[in-house]
Amino acid sequence: MSKDKDSKITYADAGVDVTRGYAAVEKIKAHAASTFNSNVLQGLGSFGGFYNIADERGDVLVAGTDGVGTKLKYAFLSGRNDTVGIDSVAMCVNDIICQGAKPLLFLDYIATGRIKPDTIADVVKGVAEGCRQANCALVGGETAEMPSMYAPGEYDLAGFSVGIVRREKIINGSRITPGNVLVGLASSGLHSNGYSLVRRLLGEDVESLDKDVSLGKSLLDVILTPTRIYVKSVLDLADKFDILGLANITGGGFIENIPRIFPDGIGCKVDINSFPRPAIFELLKEKSGLGKTELYNTFNMGIGMVACVKAQDADKFVAAANALGENAYIIGETTDGSGVEL
Repeated sequence: MSKDKDSKITYADAGVDVTRGYAAVEKIKAHAASTFNSNVLQGLGSFGGFYNIADERGDVLVAGTDGVGTKLKYAFLSGRNDTVGIDSVAMCVNDIICQGAKPLLFLDYIATGRIKPDTIADVVKGVAEGCRQANCALVGGETAEMPSMYAPGEYDLAGFSVGIVRREKIINGSRITPGNVLVGLASSGLHSNGYSLVRRLLGEDVESLDKDVSLGKSLLDVILTPTRIYVKSVLDLADKFDILGLANITGGGFIENIPRIFPDGIGCKVDINSFPRPAIFELLKEKSGLGKTELYNTFNMGIGMVACVKAQDADKFVAAANALGENAYIIGETTDGSGVEL
């Protein structure tokens, strides 16, 4: 039974208050800016950092870094450590490709209280699989043993990736106008965001979750399904179509990520009935009692990547994406204004 409005459980209730993150970013901006030189390019996009390595028409490096987050708890508790490495790669390379950059290399960072070689090997096995999916090289990393810093059996996992793009090929959303079309590429499920709330709602009894097949397969399998990596498809599509903007739907969902690619004065309308929602999101909706806006501001709700294209290209873009193995849907259009209307 759905919870009523007064008993809903939010992301903040689960311990994640995104406003603290925004405040931290504001406080550190000046420190970061103090390190910039003339090669640092600003204002070209919001999903990666840009560094010019040639002349104004030459190659630009695009870098991104991220962690897996509290999804790791389910890996610890279940002993299934061979998928979260894929998540660590996906969280970085899916950002880089939003600027049209081809990922070149990846480095991982694993920190734990006591190194267990088999566990580390399983994690890196997943990292290597993610790199193969992204066509990038795992060129190094760091495994740190830090006694008393982590609970027994726990570790943290983060990654860093660098890609490259010709400056004139950078995808940055600057040419988006009202009347463009939004195309969504389906997610593989929860990906790697919102897990503090997922753990609050579904609990951490991995044995029970593994036995629960109410969604058609083990709920633990659903929870640990790795993030889809869109690199090969997006780069192929970028060669064939004029992609105006790309948004990786991670933390902040539709509400925060799609507007990141819009120029001032542009908003969008999204038809949430235009694409299927995996059953896990219906379960979380029922258990949390959250409304539409809150759900689409916390989870990807079934869409992991959003492309903005010209209206005349939309149908062909969808067909081409589907031919590459994606499940693509026309999900909305850009408008005058700001934000996301659901």
